[in-house]
Amino acid sequence: MKNEGIEGTEKFLSPGKGSGLRAVRDFAVGELVFACPAYSYVLTVNERGAHCEHCFTRREDLFKCGKCKQAYYCNVDCQRGDWPMHKLECVAMCSYGENWCPSETVRLVARMIMKQVKVTTERTPSERLLLLKEFESHLDKMDSEKEEMNQADILALHHFYSKHISDLPDEQALTELFAQVNCNGFTIEDEELSHLGSAVFPDVALMNHSCSPNVIVTYKGTVAEVRAVKEINSGEEIFNSYIDLLYPTEDRKERLLDSYFFTCQCTECTTRSKDKAKMEIRKLNPPPEPEEIRSMVHYARNVIEEFRRLLEMCELSLEKMGAIFADTNVYMLHMMYQAMGVCLYMQDWDGAMSYGEKIIQPYSVHYPAYSLNVASMYLKLGRLYLGLEKKTQGVKALKKALAIMEVAHGKDHHYVAEVKREIEEQK
Repeated sequence: MKNEGIEGTEKFLSPGKGSGLRAVRDFAVGELVFACPAYSYVLTVNERGAHCEHCFTRREDLFKCGKCKQAYYCNVDCQRGDWPMHKLECVAMCSYGENWCPSETVRLVARMIMKQVKVTTERTPSERLLLLKEFESHLDKMDSEKEEMNQADILALHHFYSKHISDLPDEQALTELFAQVNCNGFTIEDEELSHLGSAVFPDVALMNHSCSPNVIVTYKGTVAEVRAVKEINSGEEIFNSYIDLLYPTEDRKERLLDSYFFTCQCTECTTRSKDKAKMEIRKLNPPPEPEEIRSMVHYARNVIEEFRRLLEMCELSLEKMGAIFADTNVYMLHMMYQAMGVCLYMQDWDGAMSYGEKIIQPYSVHYPAYSLNVASMYLKLGRLYLGLEKKTQGVKALKKALAIMEVAHGKDHHYVAEVKREIEEQK
């Protein structure tokens, strides 16, 4: 198939996967493969006042919308740029007041519907290779729970937006659209992987998944940037990862099947090369029985899924799992990460630092090269060290984060510039 608009790549039929993206030239590690502006996007409610609603810039001197007083902007240009989309929410927020509470997915879909009404060209700059209407919905594979969630979103869309969108699509079209967004939407994150908003990037969604990806997706405002994290030769398929890669094969497969409706057959899933290290068991005498290990895995999965409590539960869980699992075991790491988050919330900086120090080395082993999860942990640790006046350790951690970010985000990204400034300020 001829290239339709992204230099160095082409859309092709990937054996056993459907449409995919393939390189037609070589790409070096850290090289930008392509960038894709969001077709539609929405800033998460929790970041209002800290980030511009239009360009997602983080700054302190934002000014608010004079009407709804909830959306914030860098300047008049950003406010004008956002108005075609914001006016939809502005009127609704004023009408509903404190009762305005659609989910982020509902807000995103409402903006997509408005965008579709306004678009007059066949392809937008976000659809150089894949059209929005070509998204898979997997409606035939959805279970009753997902169908109920879909219906709840449709009801919320009608409730909050029917007065403000004159011509909503019919029930079947909305059912398909929500399913498409749930399978193909993206979470925009900052340099510490904190959630900033949700968006749709059609050309980025074209890439198939691998648990050993050769590219990584980062964000510059509302633009997705795809960069090589491995050498990519001409003719090779370009793979992104859809999920957190920390976990062992069975966990990843379960998550992919549940969220994206396919069974992964990538090299990492067939060889299970990292599973032994990820599932390391303490050297006990006698060694735990297989059933004990399975039982502990079941316990760990349940407690991770349900865990939303305070530090005491983290510590008790770590003590229990630590009787069998090594500290490098991914379930231990997940619980330590939760404990670190609780410590940060409670402003227990020393406790957070202690957990971060236990996490970082296993993360570096378990995650692929140039992982944003590793970079974000180095950032958190570096900033904790500096706050605790551990300058040498802080600068060292920030430099390690920077080395990953320069490849994953690109050397000209503003997040990279911010970390460089933090390092310079310590001289």
